[in-house]
Amino acid sequence: MPFLHGFRRIIFEYQPLVDEILGALGILDPERHEGAENMLSCPGEDAAKIQVLTNVLQREALSPFYQEGVSYSMLKIAELGLVRAAEVLLQHGADLNFEDPVTYYTALHIAVLRNQPDMVELLVQRGADINRRDRIHESSPLDLASEETERLPCLQRLLALGADVNAADKNGKTALLHALASSDGVQIHNTENIRHLLEGGADVTVTTKDGDTVFTCIIFLLGEAIGGEPEEAQMINRFCFKVTQLLMAHHADPSECPSHESLTHACLKGFKFHFPLLRFLLESGASSNCSLHGPACWSGFHIVLDKLCGQLGCSEHTPSSMAELLQKAETVLELMAANSARVQLPDNFQMNSTGCSRYADKISALYRYLKQLAQSPPSLKHLCRVDIRKTLRPWPLDVKVKTLPLPDRLKFYLLVDHSTYKDEL
Repeated sequence: MPFLHGFRRIIFEYQPLVDEILGALGILDPERHEGAENMLSCPGEDAAKIQVLTNVLQREALSPFYQEGVSYSMLKIAELGLVRAAEVLLQHGADLNFEDPVTYYTALHIAVLRNQPDMVELLVQRGADINRRDRIHESSPLDLASEETERLPCLQRLLALGADVNAADKNGKTALLHALASSDGVQIHNTENIRHLLEGGADVTVTTKDGDTVFTCIIFLLGEAIGGEPEEAQMINRFCFKVTQLLMAHHADPSECPSHESLTHACLKGFKFHFPLLRFLLESGASSNCSLHGPACWSGFHIVLDKLCGQLGCSEHTPSSMAELLQKAETVLELMAANSARVQLPDNFQMNSTGCSRYADKISALYRYLKQLAQSPPSLKHLCRVDIRKTLRPWPLDVKVKTLPLPDRLKFYLLVDHSTYKDEL
């Protein structure tokens, strides 16, 4: 077994040499970083210790297991970020491809994990494979850098040194997907990591063998926010909003198939909870139907009306909450209608409002309104609204509409969501 064999060799064969190399640098306990601070803060003492290290390496050059001892020491030096010591070890035969016998990480992986960007640069310049994957998790250095906000300096350095931003493991997972999957929106906010990966050319259309996309983790976190602690839910929603903005700015399509991986589809189903994000999606040009197959696959109009009927039929809602729900649904339907010149509905678009109690007439009126929009030629007024709103993108549109040199009545028509503008008028 290579794991046990390698572990025994550390303990019985080259650990004494490792201890002597680290001791030459004054590192008493590498796990607790004792002694490493002096190497970084006292240049004179640093030079003296480097000379002691050189003497040790020259003296032990012909000793058994020298290569393993020097290379394993390199892992510890990389962890501590001691660049000058690393240069000496490399000059005396340290192997850049040597793997930790327990984790199978190389010095470059370890330097990234400990956020040592200068060490990362040295190792890459000396020939370390910048895209190498470890044998256990199949993580590249860029994958590891993307997973923690604290490793952003290493992520930036790796990108500047030419790391392949779209390299994927055997399951198709890239650094961007690592950054997204590692974020929980509460304790880990990888927004800056995600932004740098996108600016570095990360592919937003990537899909793993399991079907995960760039929106998978956002959909999951939105589900976690429902029913959670209000403060945590607010943090998660804020994180999801920011990341969605970044992805949309780099042309990610939130309305693609399959429906369970479509962020637009998820927000439409939960428009009661995700109204701000859904509004952003629609005002940013997200399709209200499946962007690949059209309304025959799934239709936002059908989803919203169907969910609205189900919610209004629940006896647990108060009159005020039902009125708020109805207002949100009407705004979403109008936003979707204002997105395209002609409303597209599925061929089997039907609505049963019998379970909606006193709101049945309102549901029926909305249904007839949508059918009329779909069957009638679009009016010039509607076409102008669609065109003006497209011209004013990207989001936020309401701020831009309010600055237009137009009468208030036209601004009111262009805004669609009138909840704040009514008070201003």
